[in-house]
Amino acid sequence: MLSANKQRRNLTKGQLAMITAKSHSLGEHDGRSPGGQSVRSLSEQAGVSVGRIGQASMVLRHAPDLAEAVINGTMGLNEAYAVAQKNKAQAESAESQLARLRAEDPQLADRVAEGELTIQGAWAERKARQEEELRQRRVATNLLCEILPALAQIRGSRTFAQYDPELAPPGRAVTREVIEHAATALAEMAAVWKDRNLP
Repeated sequence: MLSANKQRRNLTKGQLAMITAKSHSLGEHDGRSPGGQSVRSLSEQAGVSVGRIGQASMVLRHAPDLAEAVINGTMGLNEAYAVAQKNKAQAESAESQLARLRAEDPQLADRVAEGELTIQGAWAERKARQEEELRQRRVATNLLCEILPALAQIRGSRTFAQYDPELAPPGRAVTREVIEHAATALAEMAAVWKDRNLP
């Protein structure tokens, strides 16, 4: 086939490389090389380097829609190879991003795998969740830092004895139920601090 193509028309090295790579890939698909020939022997027969055949093979793997354009001469092998390199880099980048996402958030990764989200959309959602978690941690931290030190300061003072229900702000009166809830909250807080080994 290569000999016939070389004789029939004046083909460029890029065209010959693509024809060779394509014939070799078809043989590999069938589980054998064409005529039992190696890439090196095909390269010698076609009169193109193994490197050029390697470039053509990359085009077949990562930009297969450009193979016929190279064979027809409407696109050079170098141009198609550049597109294939870019496609390969993007595919590898997407794969690595998906692997990282799977490690950090398997549910989001599953949604990407199912086509429900793009990888970029998944990372945007992950970032939004992290920002919301940070906001909630900041609010909780500020609240606890405001309430607990003040409560700790009135321990052993006469503050409790001076409490007057009639002077309490609307909706913020201290009752036995409020005290019980506060005591439960403090016990839960102490348990969390112990689990997290906080000072």
